[in-house]
Amino acid sequence: MIHQFKRCGFNIVIDVCSGSVHSVDDLAYDVISLFENTPENQLIGDLFEKHGGKYGKDEIKECYDQVAELKDAGKLFTPDVFRPIAGKLKERSAGVIKALCLHVAHTCNLNCSYCFASQGKYHGERAVMDFETGKRALDFLVENSGTRRNLEVDFFGGEPLLNFGVIKELVAYARSIEKEKNKNFRFTLTTNGVSIDDEVIEFANKEMHNVVLSLDGRKEIHDAFRVDYAGNGSWEKIVPKFQKLVRERGNKNYYMRGTFTHANPDFSEDIKVMLDLGFTELSMEPVVCADGDASKLTEEDFPIVCEQYERLAELMIERRKQGKPFTFYHYMLDLSGGPCIYKRISGCGSGTEYMAVTPWGDLYPCHQFVGEEKFKLGNIYDGVTNDAIREEFSSCNVYARKECENCWAKLYCSGGCAANAYHSTGSVKGVYEYGCRLFKARMECAIAVAVDKALNP
Repeated sequence: MIHQFKRCGFNIVIDVCSGSVHSVDDLAYDVISLFENTPENQLIGDLFEKHGGKYGKDEIKECYDQVAELKDAGKLFTPDVFRPIAGKLKERSAGVIKALCLHVAHTCNLNCSYCFASQGKYHGERAVMDFETGKRALDFLVENSGTRRNLEVDFFGGEPLLNFGVIKELVAYARSIEKEKNKNFRFTLTTNGVSIDDEVIEFANKEMHNVVLSLDGRKEIHDAFRVDYAGNGSWEKIVPKFQKLVRERGNKNYYMRGTFTHANPDFSEDIKVMLDLGFTELSMEPVVCADGDASKLTEEDFPIVCEQYERLAELMIERRKQGKPFTFYHYMLDLSGGPCIYKRISGCGSGTEYMAVTPWGDLYPCHQFVGEEKFKLGNIYDGVTNDAIREEFSSCNVYARKECENCWAKLYCSGGCAANAYHSTGSVKGVYEYGCRLFKARMECAIAVAVDKALNP
């Protein structure tokens, strides 16, 4: 299977199953499009006529032969050999958990209208995790991590800094057992920034492998959604704190993570604001919310968002050439390597390798399922006891979705987000159709950015 598209001035051909990406001229682009279903002599004649003699028949024949060589080399029209092994890949790491999302605070100091977590309460009561529960969660992770050395722990909420004291205690405990257990903990903190102070900055920059900072870009957009319980916007309060944290963080990982909605489908303008503020590690996510929500992206928004993805790609190319590069999370591609085939087929590992832990120790497949009682996997004391749900997520891969069978992007998205699928279709093996279409547009732009970087280092 191949996929052809034109973005940012490039003619790009993807060979889906080999992962090969080709940047080609107009002639090769047309030859490839006809190669599989058009006899050679007819193809040469058709293209000679189409291009009005711009290319001689000998030149078209030479291009045809080069395409044939690429096919023989396994770089074009490669057959799909992964389907038969898709269901077996997760068996290799069955029962091994490598990451936990610790919900240290089911409460928040902001009242964002589009919050999937119901302002941090996750459809339940406000709560914070105590040290003993968190300690047991870390022990549970170690006990179920097998031979894996690197373990990931996300401090999440609500707003996790409302339980900063316990976060500090848990990090200290983890560090105290690393050597004995032959483990290396890598922590991430996701925060809205309201409670950041100098102590938080010093601690996060010492102990956090990554920090995710919530900012929706333009002040008027951010303050329309990310408000406190009195209705006041938070932009003025958090931006100077974020700037200080990032400035003092040096070369360590961080992300400015925004959400775009029906109010700002022109989200590239928000990206520009983030850049003007001095931030260079950026992410903007499309909102996912219920039908009828005023924030929900509409069909009218779709072409605007797609145009924004291309504008963003062009901006990244332009700024890199100016010596002012920035990173956009969804455009991070390594054309020479990238994720292994296990990840390309199986996705994020929610419900198998990755789980969320509530303040009282219940386990869920990921943070977006917390509060959905049918998805409760068990708890950190008894382990996973809901085998049916674990098996459902274990069998969740790109080939388990019939809609993905003939999709060129299947080995980039791995079938998409199980939570978005469930909330839009009622099945974790469904497909969130709007998000799927956005992903494909976004991925084309990401590949164009990677092609430019490869050709113009």
